Amino acid sequence: MPPSAPWICRTCLRALRQPLTRQFVRQATTAAGDSKLAPALLTRAQNLSAEYENLQSTLEKSFSQAAAKRAGEISSVAGALAAYNNSRSSIDDLTSLLADPDSDAELASIARDELATEEEKLVMLEKELGRSLAPKDQFDELPCMIEFRPGPGGTESRYFTDTLFNMYQSLCQRRGMRTNVLKYESADSAGDNKSAEGELPLQEAVLEILDPGAYGQFRTEAGMHRVQRVPSTEAKGRVHTSVAALWVLPLFPETGAGSSIDPDDPESEFYVDQSEVKVETMRARGAGGQHVNKTESAIRITHIPTGESVSMQDHRSQGRNRQEAWKILRSRIADKRREQREAEAAQLRDSVLTVNQIHRGEKIRTYNYNQDRCTDHRAGFDTNNLRDVLEGGESLDKVMAASREWMLQRDIEMLTLEEEAKQKKQQKK
Repeated sequence: MPPSAPWICRTCLRALRQPLTRQFVRQATTAAGDSKLAPALLTRAQNLSAEYENLQSTLEKSFSQAAAKRAGEISSVAGALAAYNNSRSSIDDLTSLLADPDSDAELASIARDELATEEEKLVMLEKELGRSLAPKDQFDELPCMIEFRPGPGGTESRYFTDTLFNMYQSLCQRRGMRTNVLKYESADSAGDNKSAEGELPLQEAVLEILDPGAYGQFRTEAGMHRVQRVPSTEAKGRVHTSVAALWVLPLFPETGAGSSIDPDDPESEFYVDQSEVKVETMRARGAGGQHVNKTESAIRITHIPTGESVSMQDHRSQGRNRQEAWKILRSRIADKRREQREAEAAQLRDSVLTVNQIHRGEKIRTYNYNQDRCTDHRAGFDTNNLRDVLEGGESLDKVMAASREWMLQRDIEMLTLEEEAKQKKQQKK
């Protein structure tokens, strides 16, 4: 035994000096040739990598802003594919070495260890390549606004909606994200009555998260949030189920905030033709004293083609209410246009396989007080620290991360279906 490898026992050494079995060689070869990435995705990656190389050659000869922008968009795919191919090549070399019965025993032992490490690395590189290919939402880098509304469940649903509002506010505060309460209205019929937990009967609220990239972080929070608990007004201790609806909308940055988005540009997703909007003024309801009775500061604007309507009365100034109402309307219209594009893209995917899409009416998450559990139904993720979730703590970070990972995998699956549909369409021509 060489002194450089004293840790190898005699039994192991004898085994290493035996010719490699055909079964082991076959397993190693299979591992080297097997890939979890769909062939259609690999083909797309190869095409994008070739396009990137051509763009680099073009840019070396003469600069073009359009070419530089496109090269930047697909550079991550080219880099991920190169790393993936290098790993596959290393696995092929190691497999060939192990398949040679004349290989040195010690070298074969090292090769086995390296092969195991390289196969683990390949799995990670496959995931990274899939991530680089996943389509990026065009609004991901924008700030966002979250709309909160109670669902069926009466006052208990309104209380829970307030809990969610406070939960996301606390999360943003912990992360150091800038927020603005654009709208907060309690239910008129419930007055200022609070629950035993101190919750207010929230009727509707809009929370702005002003940091760039907020939409990409929070867009998976849209949907129906369900709570299961014993209300403070329940005398018999029965568990009630209530729901609250959340909408997460992209928010265009204010003028001068370094954004290239111009809401007055007809090509912008946020553009709304003012001739298609009906504006109404009225007296505000609720607290406000003489100001409410004497001035028509409340605003309601309606986008006639879509029927989308926004009311705003939170501010004493009609001009301020008008400004905030327009902001919400633009974001809602932009979100509808995004949904329309997704529906059009789904027509191609549905020719191969029907895929469930996210709908605002879906139950996405359950907060079970009795079981101290929060469950994200899409990701199949549970955490048993409900209090930390509701306080916007790190447990909520984990739930949101699981939902974003689920959406990423869903986007990759949809992209695979689209590429397969394109290939089948091309084959028929």
